[in-house]
Amino acid sequence: MRLNDVRPQKGSKKRPRRLGRGVSAGQGASAGKGMRGQKARSGGGTRPGFEGGQQPLYRRIPKLKGFPLVNRKNYTTINVEKLASLPANTEVTLTSLKEAGILTAVKGPLKILGDGELSVPLKVQAAAFTGTARSKIEAAGGSCEVLE
Repeated sequence: MRLNDVRPQKGSKKRPRRLGRGVSAGQGASAGKGMRGQKARSGGGTRPGFEGGQQPLYRRIPKLKGFPLVNRKNYTTINVEKLASLPANTEVTLTSLKEAGILTAVKGPLKILGDGELSVPLKVQAAAFTGTARSKIEAAGGSCEVLE
């Protein structure tokens, strides 16, 4: 077998329909496209989602603004700069911050954020720490303990 002997399998090649070539051809006159109208024209047709001028579905339905995240953890957040007012070697927990009046509303477990400066050593117990918060607390001589 050589490359010049290769041919398509018998029956796999079919000649295309010759549309609009007379009534006796079977697909004459309107070429199987019906009677006039947009879809009968050459290049006729519409883009996907077009509904004939009616407001399309993708513009009728409301946008998903503020889509709720599934299994999202809500934390009570506080920055390191708020902890700077506490005395040295204080144990910082969610309840102690509420008693001290630093926190007013509790939305979930405590998370410490790293905005601001800290010079007082503290023993902080929280559910989560950001990287900068952990480094600032430890640089001030304090300790970070992650609660489950």
